[in-house]
Amino acid sequence: MLLSTPTLGQDSKNQIQKYRDMVAEGSPAELFEIEGEALWKKPQGPNNASLEKCDLGMGAGVVKGAYAHLPRYFADADRVMDLETRLAHCMVTLQGRTAKEATARVFGTADRPSEMESLSAYVASLSRGLPMQPGMSHPKEKAAYELGRALYAHRAGPWDFACTSCHGEEGKRIRMQELPVLANPQSARAVIATWPAYRVSTSQFVTLQWRMNDCYRQMRMPEPAFGSDTTVSLIHFMTVTAGGETYRGPAIKR
Repeated sequence: MLLSTPTLGQDSKNQIQKYRDMVAEGSPAELFEIEGEALWKKPQGPNNASLEKCDLGMGAGVVKGAYAHLPRYFADADRVMDLETRLAHCMVTLQGRTAKEATARVFGTADRPSEMESLSAYVASLSRGLPMQPGMSHPKEKAAYELGRALYAHRAGPWDFACTSCHGEEGKRIRMQELPVLANPQSARAVIATWPAYRVSTSQFVTLQWRMNDCYRQMRMPEPAFGSDTTVSLIHFMTVTAGGETYRGPAIKR
């Protein structure tokens, strides 16, 4: 149930933040970062190649700072890509996997994380402390932003839901979980600068592609295909809105 009143008191907010700070110490996300680095360097696929020559936008093999500039336009794919979409692209072009193989299992479980999640943790961790500056100069980057902004407010599905149904008004919450307005730069910065993240409630490391997919599932709408223009554009819209914020992830979420 969504509630808009009463809003959380300041003391409650402080206690929740105190809890988040406590669980962030010795974050399990570090284990996924380590596993992701091993996967980045591991030869795989028909070509028996690693991902070490993958171009994430900063040049072949450059990982440090790459996540802070995503999503962005990639000429070789002629589309805007977020991190996971680009990783899948490199699995195909460098390792020789088929697109179906590369995306067969992108969302893992608590006892069996996916390769994509660990790789995302590793790459994102190497942008920690850097300002987030997603691409907005290419026409397709501007188009993706506009599509994402439109999708954020687009109502559809059997419940006539949109992103704004949960994230459209200040002060809304589900139980004790605040629902930030992600079209608001201040709110978006606090959220986007901490993804991907480890979820304490499920003992899983999850990505923004997972978050977009799960939101559509909860709205009872058809779940979008992995790396679709829909999910990438929504991520791009929110990341541009949060632009300039220092990246602080991978973090811990409820």
